[in-house]
Amino acid sequence: MKRLFIIALFFVCGLGKSLQAQQRYGLDYEVRGEKQESGSEDLADSLAVRNFLNGYIERLREEGYLMAAVERITFRDSAVTALIQTSERFNWVSLESGNLPGQLLRRAGYDPRLFQGHPVSYKKVARLFERILEQKENEGYPFAAVRLDSIRQTGNSLQANIALEEGPYIRFDSLNVQGNARVNQEFLARKLGIVLGEPFSQKKVEAALQTIQNIPYYQFEAAPRVTFQNSEATVHLTLKNRKINTLDGIIGLLPNEAEANKLLVTGQFDLDIYNPAGKGRHYGLHWQRLTQYSQNLEIAALEPQLLGTGIDVNASFFLLKEDTSFVNRDFRLGFGYQVTPRLYMDFFSRWQSGDLLSVPEVSSADELPEVLDFRYHSYGVRLRYQDLDDGYLPKSGWRLVTEWGVGNKKILHNTAIKEAYYEEVPKEAFQVFGTFSAEEFWRVSNRLVSFLRLRGGLLVGDNILKNDMYRLGGLRSIRGFNENFFFANRYVYANFEPRFYFEENSYFLLFTDVGALEQSGWSIPENRDNVLSFGGGLNLSTGSGEFRFLYGMGKSNEQKIGVNYAKIHFGYIGRF
Repeated sequence: MKRLFIIALFFVCGLGKSLQAQQRYGLDYEVRGEKQESGSEDLADSLAVRNFLNGYIERLREEGYLMAAVERITFRDSAVTALIQTSERFNWVSLESGNLPGQLLRRAGYDPRLFQGHPVSYKKVARLFERILEQKENEGYPFAAVRLDSIRQTGNSLQANIALEEGPYIRFDSLNVQGNARVNQEFLARKLGIVLGEPFSQKKVEAALQTIQNIPYYQFEAAPRVTFQNSEATVHLTLKNRKINTLDGIIGLLPNEAEANKLLVTGQFDLDIYNPAGKGRHYGLHWQRLTQYSQNLEIAALEPQLLGTGIDVNASFFLLKEDTSFVNRDFRLGFGYQVTPRLYMDFFSRWQSGDLLSVPEVSSADELPEVLDFRYHSYGVRLRYQDLDDGYLPKSGWRLVTEWGVGNKKILHNTAIKEAYYEEVPKEAFQVFGTFSAEEFWRVSNRLVSFLRLRGGLLVGDNILKNDMYRLGGLRSIRGFNENFFFANRYVYANFEPRFYFEENSYFLLFTDVGALEQSGWSIPENRDNVLSFGGGLNLSTGSGEFRFLYGMGKSNEQKIGVNYAKIHFGYIGRF
């Protein structure tokens, strides 16, 4: 019986505390002084009452009532009354520049008119001081201090001067890199903008950390730090290498269109070498067999900071053999520059050529075929902006890449086709091309990450041929179709992919791809294709690489949706 009484007592006490916690308060407040007003609020608890009154006092002080305070507060059950006294309102007579140079004040946004006859606001003064200190800490004075000096009060009017104490002048001494990362310190210092002997800049230090965060082959092993000694600053970075170099071989099983009820085995080889000798170089070799008679080859190289400058030089060569009909070659030479830690700009020159391997039969209507021999030389610019939590395995953030170019295209006479057939086609024409890609990663929960990508392209000219159109379809664009299944000179498509991570770098995925593709050109009737695909897969990270498996089905004007047309890709990517 005694035990039951104690349990009941605890229950009643707990219930009482619960009811008390749920009790709300009605606040009636009155403001007296130069500013007079009143009001009421319905608040959750006594803490919310205090927070409301503190916030109200702060707003009054921002209006110039520096002596505002709660004079009286009374609690009666759930009713609260408060009396707020504003006292006098203080106004600026002037805030003089003091010992600050005019150039510094202009950069900090100082306007003396804002401090003439206006209410005294602590936040305005604090923001001005913050901008002044930000300027100084980026000019070699990280220990600068600023304050009000010669404060004079006449009644409720204030006058003051700004006083700056610069502190010691600091220069960058060195970049100290620790860890197992392959780093050429001279190269990395130039890339990060931390140069021996230059004035210390907090902005450069923060930008350097952002730059490293977007470099895929480095990872922070410990928090970066800055030390100061003898008027010199040393930036300490502890970095470790990532296994980002790839050796990739993938086998694909596709329905063999040449032989019924049989499968066609396709192949792919990818080799990427990043940051050899710690100088940020990149070499790539990619080969792919698309169908029984088709294949492509891509070779790329990047040499950063040519001759110690901030200019990167890149070159690439791409070859595409399409069945027995034509072969395309594409050579590009570019010069890039890291404008900001997130923005990269690349100017390029591009040479493209297309040659027929076999001449299609010319119709009796004297019309040329859709594919012809051509040469195209263009100039353009490529921009990449990214704000990702990780440059290699992002799980939040976004990336934007766009490329535009313009040039003159020539159609060549093929000796196997009568020259009279070329009379109506423009032999030379102005041609413009452009592409864009916008990607966003967002973390839904600890294990669920969503990925959305939107891509588009445009090719405009008076002599567009089928063999210089964009090629789409496959594992890296619209899944559920053969590689390079589509020809298009206008396209837009979206990839949506939720990923469920069961380990740090291993996840299951589902995907949906949807797009609209158009093709129109010389001797090509205008055609639009609305495509849709969906499927799922697995990315399994191992100690030395990744295993990938993807299954997808797609629907277009030329392909029905069904298990017989499904595409399966699987392979192992070795990382070293």
